Amino acid sequence: MIVLDWLAKLLKLPDNFLSTGQGGGVIQGTASEAVLVVLLAAREKKACQIGGIYPENCRVLKTDSSTEYALSPDALNEAIACDIATGLIPFFLCATVGTTSSTAVDPLLALGKITKSYGIWFHVDAAYAGSACICPEFRHYIDGVEEADSFNMNAHKWFLTNFDCSALWVKDRNALIHSLSTNPEFLKNKASEGNMVVDYKDWQIPLGRRFRSLKLWMVLRLYGLQNLQSYIRNHIELAKQFEELVAQDPRFEVFAPRKFSLVCFRLVPPHNDKDCANKLNHDLLDAVNSTGKIFISHTVLSGTYVLRVAVGAPLTEKRHVIAAWKVLQDEASALLCCG
Repeated sequence: MIVLDWLAKLLKLPDNFLSTGQGGGVIQGTASEAVLVVLLAAREKKACQIGGIYPENCRVLKTDSSTEYALSPDALNEAIACDIATGLIPFFLCATVGTTSSTAVDPLLALGKITKSYGIWFHVDAAYAGSACICPEFRHYIDGVEEADSFNMNAHKWFLTNFDCSALWVKDRNALIHSLSTNPEFLKNKASEGNMVVDYKDWQIPLGRRFRSLKLWMVLRLYGLQNLQSYIRNHIELAKQFEELVAQDPRFEVFAPRKFSLVCFRLVPPHNDKDCANKLNHDLLDAVNSTGKIFISHTVLSGTYVLRVAVGAPLTEKRHVIAAWKVLQDEASALLCCG
């Protein structure tokens, strides 16, 4: 509890996420687990009579380049109106700060006001990019978090903490406890019954839990705020340098705005054909990874196959970024020559 209060203060989360009020934080195994427990709490709070959370009860709202792949408030309003018109009861929205594919950032303030007007639980998933928000210059990406009912970030992603350590905060801990509490006779004791302790078994899916706060405590104590900020800033600067290298080569294009330490880009084909372009970049990915020198991944944005370079390893330096770009250039030249 104390360690997550520390981390919440580094992120400048609203005071009602702290354990000193009705809220508080808990370490979950993964972001998926964090989202699940608040989803269960939201379901109970809304009193939806659903036997289970099935795929047909969940809606993925599409995004595109017009909003830099962030969720449009208009699209949310339209989806809510459509659901209500068909007799459905919207009860939970999961917005994202730093999506996996492109690190898009949803407009939290606007989305939060919409959800509040409908009584919808508003969760913010900042699994990856939440770490960057300890830096004042990136804190604005979670502006609007005061509208959220819950918030999570993964310390094991970009915060020098070993897997697993997904930090979850809620404004109202009672919502979690009401949904997840289990109190068989053999677990009852004076401390729990008298509300003298925080019983985290009632904040999670499993009954038992590991001492995960120790590793996060060690990171905070050993590095401190300034060193953690420098660590994050260095990765973002290295990603910016890689982005500049991509922009300087007319054969490539940066495909999505870079906000953090992920660069989305692609090799532009000689002929403007989407299928050809997708195959070309798929082949480039295979060729690059087959060298064994670097490893990159891909995503698909608006139907376009896009390459991704993520800077995030503790020992990554500028020379590694330059070397990675050289591998990409060499393999691209070989493919274009053969084509």
